[in-house]
Amino acid sequence: MPVAPEKPQVPHPALHPHFSDLGEKQAFLRRVFDDSAKHYERIASWGFLGTGGWYRRQALARAGLRPGMRVADIAAGTGITARAAAALAGDPALVTCVDPSGGMLRESRRRLPAARHVQAGADAVPLADATFDLLSMGFAVRHVESLDTAFGEFARILRPGGRLLIMDITRPEGNTAYRLARLYFRDLMPRLTGIVTGSRQARQLMEYYWETLDRMVEPACVLAALRQAGFELPDRHVEAGIFSEYRAVKPSA
Repeated sequence: MPVAPEKPQVPHPALHPHFSDLGEKQAFLRRVFDDSAKHYERIASWGFLGTGGWYRRQALARAGLRPGMRVADIAAGTGITARAAAALAGDPALVTCVDPSGGMLRESRRRLPAARHVQAGADAVPLADATFDLLSMGFAVRHVESLDTAFGEFARILRPGGRLLIMDITRPEGNTAYRLARLYFRDLMPRLTGIVTGSRQARQLMEYYWETLDRMVEPACVLAALRQAGFELPDRHVEAGIFSEYRAVKPSA
């Protein structure tokens, strides 16, 4: 059974100049994601050298997604993970996309119209208890209000024995790897995003991405929060030293 946490575990502190108080975080995120939605697929494509869909399919397969399974994709964005999940599950109608940004959901509906789309955040998911076989979240731990609250919601909507996959980019270990990541995500990617899209908001979103990556809670804290929420067998698989896949299972009984 989940144990009541001593205090909420937030993914990162307030980040100036984006917001000075965590209470302002969700309004900031809705604004920049709505404004950046039409550019997001291009950013994700060139920013990760076209590997986004391929990597997500591999990660979902490693997490145990099989044909016929019902999937909830939380913080679905424009539907990159959802499309990979639909390909593996065998039917887009088995996939439910959840995201707080109306702009991002509009883009997802265009690309995956047969999926269900729900506008909501990870901390209060308006989906029925014990409904899904697998829950995915791609590169969005930074966006939740509280790890404890969000992970509790994830456990609630998963069926007994259901699987959880949280993908994220985490701060690499080692000085050289860290400097390379900082050069790319802090110095190059926001600047190139601004040039490619002509959007100040899209550039701001990529600046925020690095700042949260750099100040994110340690992976051990994410695993501890999963255990706190009642998940079994939480583990972390790392690809290329920077792509983290947190996996866990909801108890069967």
